[in-house]
Amino acid sequence: MVGIAGICIVFAMVFGGYLFAGGQLGIILHALPHEMIIILGAALGAFVISSDMATIRHTLSDIAKVFRGPRWKTRDYQDLLCLMFQLIRARANPVELDGHIEDPGASPIFGAYPRILADAEAVSLICDTLRSASMNYDDPHQVEEVLTKRIEKTYENAQHSSHALRNMADGLPALGIVAAVLGVIKTMASIDQPPEVLGRMIGGALVGTFMGVFLAYGIVGPFAARVKAVIDADQTFYNLIREVMVAALHNHAANVCVEVGRQNTPAPVRPSYNALEGALRATKQAA
Repeated sequence: MVGIAGICIVFAMVFGGYLFAGGQLGIILHALPHEMIIILGAALGAFVISSDMATIRHTLSDIAKVFRGPRWKTRDYQDLLCLMFQLIRARANPVELDGHIEDPGASPIFGAYPRILADAEAVSLICDTLRSASMNYDDPHQVEEVLTKRIEKTYENAQHSSHALRNMADGLPALGIVAAVLGVIKTMASIDQPPEVLGRMIGGALVGTFMGVFLAYGIVGPFAARVKAVIDADQTFYNLIREVMVAALHNHAANVCVEVGRQNTPAPVRPSYNALEGALRATKQAA
């Protein structure tokens, strides 16, 4: 809803201000279809040229993040800490732990948190780290370095859509100039027309420059920034897994590990101490 409200504000202020100043919307509407075909068509074509199919699909799906916002909410962070609390406690029984990490889909611990189970990367991070620890690859510093590199690679891949949108925003003003130049060429071919006709044609040509700049800085650029912000926010979910796993490899108690994770959770989505304690007590009773 915030994204939709922002778009409405942009359009209302730009076009409302233009009309308030005495501008004629008819000139823009008359030229808009032709100018948009040139500008958006060229922008989409350039995007396809510079991207592979994976990036194209990724970008199209990530546009929804502008309106949906971050995937992980406070309840998800609390659930993650409860999940990891149970898995860390299960390390005392390697046979039981193996059953959970080798087939997470059949694990009652993972099954209690379907949103986390649906994220393949989060499940893989947890299971791979616990599996490595069971094979005596449990040096906390080495594991932290491996997890950091893996998370950074995931983050880099997730940023492709933001970069693609940013590149499109950077190119739109120039494409607007292309559309405007084509409009001027068309006008020059009608130089024998009366001044009022030439005025409308020149005004229509300038719509191209306006739309290129407007789309770049009013729509596509903010979309790219919002997608990046959402990806950054969601990345903390995986960073939290790393912090708790490293604390566990330092042989801290399970409740200490999850408190380390809670303290490293960003304030807007950090579960309160009492809420987390209540959730942990519930998991103990259910066990």
